[in-house]
Amino acid sequence: MKKLATLFTRSLSEFGHVTTIVVAAMIGAVAVVLGIFTIPVSDSLRIGFSTIANQLVYYLYGPVVGCAYGGMIDIINYLMKPIGTFFPPLTLVSMLAGVLYGVIYYKRPLSLLRVLAANLLVAVICNIWLNTVCICVLNGYELYGAKFYAMLPSRIIKNFIMWPINSTLFFLIAKRMEQMGIFWNIKTLHRKDVKEID
Repeated sequence: MKKLATLFTRSLSEFGHVTTIVVAAMIGAVAVVLGIFTIPVSDSLRIGFSTIANQLVYYLYGPVVGCAYGGMIDIINYLMKPIGTFFPPLTLVSMLAGVLYGVIYYKRPLSLLRVLAANLLVAVICNIWLNTVCICVLNGYELYGAKFYAMLPSRIIKNFIMWPINSTLFFLIAKRMEQMGIFWNIKTLHRKDVKEID
């Protein structure tokens, strides 16, 4: 429990650095562009790859920054490409996803197993369960009624198809960035930012 509290405290302190905002904004811009190219499968089901860019923020800055970033990027994506009605609980689900990814990734070594675990957890809790609940509430369907269970199979299939694809793509991109020293450069800028503030 103490380790988890320290993790959240460290992530919160990331807000004190200009580099955090700049890097998150740059990655957010990439995520927004990827979000525009989302493929609609049905009214309640879409396939997109913006989560790959978003995970870089969760990896670099943790659950607190991830929570704020997840909420902001959800709102920006909606403003850029409004599909249906804006529904704040869906934004809260995006914020929760940022927290979950941040807890699993932040200050931990990057491994394919860790990435698969994080993506599976978010897919089951946020994408399959909570998003389906939100869509039911938004459309006035009975919660856990016939419509809920009718939506589940397609959402489960889509998420389990995308799970290894998104996980592998993020892992390969992040690992390559790590090998190229991009994460090291970001951390160096971060340290310079701290010195300038001091």
